[in-house]
Amino acid sequence: MSSKVYCTAQFLPKPGKETELFQVLQSLEPNTLREDGCIQYIVTRQIHSAFAEGTSFPIVFHEIWKDMPSFETHCQRDEISNFFERYCLAEDGLAADWNVCVYSDEG
Repeated sequence: MSSKVYCTAQFLPKPGKETELFQVLQSLEPNTLREDGCIQYIVTRQIHSAFAEGTSFPIVFHEIWKDMPSFETHCQRDEISNFFERYCLAEDGLAADWNVCVYSDEG
């Protein structure tokens, strides 16, 4: 077991905004990967597979952090809080909905 924190951040783009939202999320990767405690930070798009028929928002960040303080520091960075204000909370933002959850591998 470890103190690692696993974050899944899902985004539902507004109609016609999937590519633009994906590109904005990709732009967050380089600086985040340089943060202390960041082990993995990659944005992905849902693809079709007959072996994975579940439902999800179509854009998902898969994140691994060294520990909870590292994750929480990341969440409070201006770049991240500005992203949520501009692209999620603003009426003219690109995201219709989002869901951010954290997980642990401890029992």
